[in-house]
Amino acid sequence: MTALLSLQAVTRTFKVKRQSIKAVDDVSFDIGAGEVMCLVGESGCGKTTTGKMIAGLLAPTSGEIRFQGANIATLSGETYKRYRLGVQMIHQDPYASLNPAHTVFETLADPLQFHRLTTGLADTRARVRELLTQVNLTPPEDFLDKYPHQLSGGQRQRVSIARALTVRPAFIVADEAVASVDTSIRISLLGTLAELQKRMGLGVLFITHDLALAKFFAWEGRIGVMYLGHIVELGPARQVIDQPQHPYTKVLLSAIPEADPDALGQKERLRLRSDDVPSLLRLPSGCAFHPRCPWFDGETCENIVPRLTPLRNGSAVACHPVTRADASDSAVATRDNGLGSVSAGAGG
Repeated sequence: MTALLSLQAVTRTFKVKRQSIKAVDDVSFDIGAGEVMCLVGESGCGKTTTGKMIAGLLAPTSGEIRFQGANIATLSGETYKRYRLGVQMIHQDPYASLNPAHTVFETLADPLQFHRLTTGLADTRARVRELLTQVNLTPPEDFLDKYPHQLSGGQRQRVSIARALTVRPAFIVADEAVASVDTSIRISLLGTLAELQKRMGLGVLFITHDLALAKFFAWEGRIGVMYLGHIVELGPARQVIDQPQHPYTKVLLSAIPEADPDALGQKERLRLRSDDVPSLLRLPSGCAFHPRCPWFDGETCENIVPRLTPLRNGSAVACHPVTRADASDSAVATRDNGLGSVSAGAGG
């Protein structure tokens, strides 16, 4: 079965002060129709650049991005239009992404009329009212003639979500879509996004620096953890949250605030070798996390870039000590199973 969206060894390089930096380095993953995946990591790790490449706002330096099986770099004409309509983006700052000179009605009506998705003014107004109702801006008549500055942050972001839905996309890139609103509004917005995703069968890449939000939004989906341009752990959300394998994932989880003092005391806390995040202009050799890693393993970590390797638990991890331990455990399990079979046969 073809994935709705597929990244294959995607790399994006930028020129800075006559130097080349890899904001995204050899990233690969698939997202199916109706699937939710969260991309999590610190600021500057490359998650937003990844989202912009998926949405066609940036071109990969190397590698391929495929939408419905087709390389987006080779699309033209109607196939390119289908991709551009099929993949939409919700930006972090709705005030910057909405035209301050356009009313809510004009913002939503423009794509409907441009792409001839409605016929006539009455049909357009009916569709705009429907979109506003879908994102819980009700009654819609209260918002049609308002400008962005007349709306709250949460209301502006709901308009941004409605705008992304105007062209009936198959896939949404939500880039820190709730980061700019108050904490009290975030859960409501996430609930709206989750409801729309299920009702419309949307594929969603949800980008966030907050692993707690990723846990809430993608509990039935997958989480990918990024560090300095690389995905270091990828797996089912439940697996990544309950049984994290990469030390960086463990550090991110330990930073989530806990209201329960007992739960706080039970958290596993790793002591980093360094709190300083390396610069993309001077990336370490080998594993980029090794200068900070509590499981640092000498020359192997210093000199060899770890590959994202599937583990027996269903996750994939880019970490030499973890994959070595998993392979060792697998060998022991295979040997024990073999001995068990021999014993059973001899006893019979």
